[in-house]
Amino acid sequence: MFAHDSERQFAELLDFYGIEWHYEPETFVLSQNDCGEVTEAFTPDFYLPQFDRYVEVTTARQKYISRKNGKVRRLRELYPEIDVVVLCQRDYRNLLSKYGFDDASGIGGDLTHAGAAAGSG
Repeated sequence: MFAHDSERQFAELLDFYGIEWHYEPETFVLSQNDCGEVTEAFTPDFYLPQFDRYVEVTTARQKYISRKNGKVRRLRELYPEIDVVVLCQRDYRNLLSKYGFDDASGIGGDLTHAGAAAGSG
């Protein structure tokens, strides 16, 4: 269902805290050619209806994020009413750490809650 393990992990985090989410529910048209065909679009990874916010999770290296950031800027220009947040790899790892999750096997692994993991054995 998810394009990347980081997206699955983020969904697990949202589930853990009881936050409703929808995966890639909407695609926003960013540009069209003269015939009206879509030439560029952006589909954020998650929509959080409780917060009316879209979240894009990207764990790619910084040099690959420039194109995605350009799409997000264009989305904000065309759809100023849309609230979208981009979580880059550093932000994503900080988020996991802040809420007590370990990712011992790296970005691709399963999440375990640090408190729960410490008590199991």
